Amino acid sequence: MVNPSISRIFAGRVSNLLKNANYSLQTPKFYSAIPTYEYLKVEKAGLKQNVGLITLNRPKVLNALCAQLMHEVNIAIEQFDADVGVGAVIITGNEKAFAAGADIKEMSGNTYSQNVTNQFLNHWNGLAKARKPTIAAVNGYALGGGCELAMMCDIIYAGDKAKFGQPEITIGTIPGAGGTQRLTRAVGKSKAMEIVLTGQQFSAQEAERSGLVSKIFPPEQLISEAIKLAEKIASHSHIALALAKDSVNKAYETTLQQGLDYEKRLFWCTFATVSDIIYFSNHFLPLLMLSILIILYLLINFRVIKKKE
Repeated sequence: MVNPSISRIFAGRVSNLLKNANYSLQTPKFYSAIPTYEYLKVEKAGLKQNVGLITLNRPKVLNALCAQLMHEVNIAIEQFDADVGVGAVIITGNEKAFAAGADIKEMSGNTYSQNVTNQFLNHWNGLAKARKPTIAAVNGYALGGGCELAMMCDIIYAGDKAKFGQPEITIGTIPGAGGTQRLTRAVGKSKAMEIVLTGQQFSAQEAERSGLVSKIFPPEQLISEAIKLAEKIASHSHIALALAKDSVNKAYETTLQQGLDYEKRLFWCTFATVSDIIYFSNHFLPLLMLSILIILYLLINFRVIKKKE
């Protein structure tokens, strides 16, 4: 029988290999054709090409969010979620605007009955449903729907000249894609009320102080810093990342005790992959190694017999 210490060493190495290989929770999906995008630039970034990068590309209208653009964002997110080589996703715009809001012209003719029948804006939440960690890299304006899009991400990095706001009240309406809900959870009721009821813009520095933004950088360094963050995140186990993201998000939707119970169960789940490897190494690896030794012994003896003949 093989020394148990060898089994433990093997288990440790396999565990590290699984972690470093960024094993993914998702089953790979296969698409018949590579999608084409009208309003996005979609690519991979990072030294290991393990970061998905989505760039909003309607510069003439400051990346105003239209139905087609949001549909394309959903497709890009689905693609990166299905790509086992990608560990985190960044969404960004240009230095003038992340996204200056929803496309007012597109929605100006909407009626209440049409909105109810067509479930207007329901398809805008694809980014919020992303299974992999998402980072908004915000330069310039992130107003209205643009601010809401950034808040759908797990982390927001901003250029030091970025401007945030929910100006819908100034045109006689209210935020409709999370502005009154995600903003309140990020900055608190009083601050959210001030932002939503006045429609005033606020700076990246104020966004960082209020907890909406994680870090701020000079505009020219923003994307490189976001990629560094995404690479660091992507270097960890994809299974652990998915569980950690799920657990943090649960904090917004449950009581403290419910959240603690949920976190504990997910924590227990992280032991499944390691314990399964250890079980295999303790019960089956010694037998496998013994079988290999027997096969090698037989092969050597066979060669010796052949030489004597």
